[in-house]
Amino acid sequence: MTARYYVTTPIYYVNGAPHIGHAYTSVAADVLARFHRLDGRDVLFLTGTDEHGQKVEQAAQAAGVDTQAFTDRISGDFRAMADAMNISYDDYIRTTEPRHKQAAQSLWEKVAANGHIYLDAYEGWYALRDECFYSEDELVTRPDGTKVAPTGAPVEWLREPSYFFRLSAFQDRLLEYYESHPHFIGPEARRREITSFVKQGLRDLSVSRTSFKWGIPVPNDPDHVMYVWFDALANYLSALGYPDMAAPKMAYWPANVHLVGKDIIRFHAVYWPAFLMAAGIELPHAIMSNGWWTIEGEKMSKSLGNVVDPRDLVAEFGLDPVRFFLLREVPFGGDSDLNRRSLINRLNVELANDLGNLAQRTLSQIARNLGGVLPERPILTEDDAGLLAQASLLPDLLRSQMSRFALTDGLEEVWKVVRACNSYIDRQAPWTLRKTDPERMAAVLRVLHDAIRAIATVLQPYMPDSMGKLLTQLSVNDDERSFLALDTALPGGRVLPAPQGLFPRYVAPESSE
Repeated sequence: MTARYYVTTPIYYVNGAPHIGHAYTSVAADVLARFHRLDGRDVLFLTGTDEHGQKVEQAAQAAGVDTQAFTDRISGDFRAMADAMNISYDDYIRTTEPRHKQAAQSLWEKVAANGHIYLDAYEGWYALRDECFYSEDELVTRPDGTKVAPTGAPVEWLREPSYFFRLSAFQDRLLEYYESHPHFIGPEARRREITSFVKQGLRDLSVSRTSFKWGIPVPNDPDHVMYVWFDALANYLSALGYPDMAAPKMAYWPANVHLVGKDIIRFHAVYWPAFLMAAGIELPHAIMSNGWWTIEGEKMSKSLGNVVDPRDLVAEFGLDPVRFFLLREVPFGGDSDLNRRSLINRLNVELANDLGNLAQRTLSQIARNLGGVLPERPILTEDDAGLLAQASLLPDLLRSQMSRFALTDGLEEVWKVVRACNSYIDRQAPWTLRKTDPERMAAVLRVLHDAIRAIATVLQPYMPDSMGKLLTQLSVNDDERSFLALDTALPGGRVLPAPQGLFPRYVAPESSE
């Protein structure tokens, strides 16, 4: 296992406000970052905003404000969303920053110097909404005869001078790379989709525009601005100090994983590795795509008025329950539905009942029957040893799940142990042992304490605030909260603070009608 770990979200496009889909990708990346920090790795976690392009320029004009002021406001809102979701990013990159402009231009110069960029004229179908050119055979013809992009975006025929990237020259190299690195693109459905797309043939890519000015100027030709995706993808390097290959943060490259939405997987899994190959830069280890969110079964859209700001959910349900739900409901990588009934059920059944009640029952009995003092580790019965063995496997089980970005499966592994603890406490009935065998009662409570400590430790990446509070109630010191620290049993005799409820049951407010 390498000592460093570099994880990124996509940089979010500032032509609109943040929504639940942005929060989902950010929370997933945050879980990975926090997990690897707890596992002793030196983590760099990058997020930020993509602020150039014609759509941004037009959105600012529509709002009647200066384009830079517009991007400052929206970028600030994305940062506020990340902070509200407790995203532990180490750097926040903006593509309007000087460090990014320098890096993007340097990457262009490197690719051009290697002979992979040339000047010509572009003529083709362009979708402004996607900021993407499409070939004739990719278009969809509607019943009324109009042509649209495969995404449904309107298209227009454009002709303008343009610099081109020799993408076609990288078709075979990309296919060979996908074949020899089967885990480079995930999940598997996206890998098959991208492989099929590349096999159909790659055309050279238009990488500059002259019809607008809100972008990074092409080196030595300021009439052109860079294609927004050449600009945006460079952020993963610009945050590290590129082109200074000796910059301290360049040691984090190549990235371990870029987390992206499935709508931008092509740019990350085709264009980005081709740009890097052209520049002679090592490729990232993995591009992992997450699915889309629907709202109560409906596609999220402004026209339907169902776009969800994650901060509204946090205000109603609490931060950690929302983070938990986002990664619990559907296997990571698939499409998910934000359903209030499901969210409330997860909160009340799994958090309040399964985990919260388990912790409360255990800690309240230690407080009431043992004076709030942690018992010494006992001689274990077969039942005790079985539960503790299951709990002790959690770090390794989660390492396996995190290595394949199976964040939802990781939670299920933890909940198997939560359920096992609840079965154990019901079997052992320490409330009865208090009268018949106080020594055995203390042993049972100690076993439960140790198992809950393991559960709380591995759940910290998902629910950092709540699990921090639980570990404090378990009298686990700050320097005893890593995975490695689980190998050392806590000494008996520690005084535990008074237990406090972690996850209050959600009760719908009464209607005012």
